[in-house]
Amino acid sequence: MLRTLAPYLAFGYISLVGWTSRLRWSGLEHLRQAGQKSKRGFIYAFWHQRQVMFTYTHRQVGVNVLVSRSRDGGIIAEVMRLFGIPAVRGSSSRGSMSATRELVSLLEKGDVVGITPDGPKGPAREVKPGVLYLAQQSGCPILPITNASSRRLVLQKAWDRFNVPLPFSRIFVSHGRPVWISPEDDLRAKAAELKAELDRITEEADRLAA
Repeated sequence: MLRTLAPYLAFGYISLVGWTSRLRWSGLEHLRQAGQKSKRGFIYAFWHQRQVMFTYTHRQVGVNVLVSRSRDGGIIAEVMRLFGIPAVRGSSSRGSMSATRELVSLLEKGDVVGITPDGPKGPAREVKPGVLYLAQQSGCPILPITNASSRRLVLQKAWDRFNVPLPFSRIFVSHGRPVWISPEDDLRAKAAELKAELDRITEEADRLAA
């Protein structure tokens, strides 16, 4: 019963946070750059701990988000569906190849996809190879994105110190510089570049929201 109700409770709560909060956006020039310079789509990358508010800020805009095939992933996918966000199910341990093929196909059609490069189980804020491989195979840029809320609950015992925004907040959504990956690039260096940019904009958003 709780698993059945959970997506609807989460949908209602996140909607309440969105309705009662003030949203601010930064780095929109990077969003335009990623969209204009790529002849296909692009890849949003965001840390796992900051995913909650994106279900509201990016509702009904056509972003296809990679979600694990776990039971918790099923709840997340249902919350996303309620917000009009399609899910591509798969992770490094289950359904990785089929999910990668689906994501590449979406990007080739000009769609936008979203990935948590440290998800679903961490280590926190460490870029795994999946998002880099996807960018390299598709020829599409990775666009770092983050958000921060002035009022939030931080789950200290969660592996990523998961952030839950609270109502009546100031919420900042920040975009970073796109990361392009060619077949000749060193993926370890590109992972470090993506991590540095994600950490930079996350710290910047935290300062703006404080």
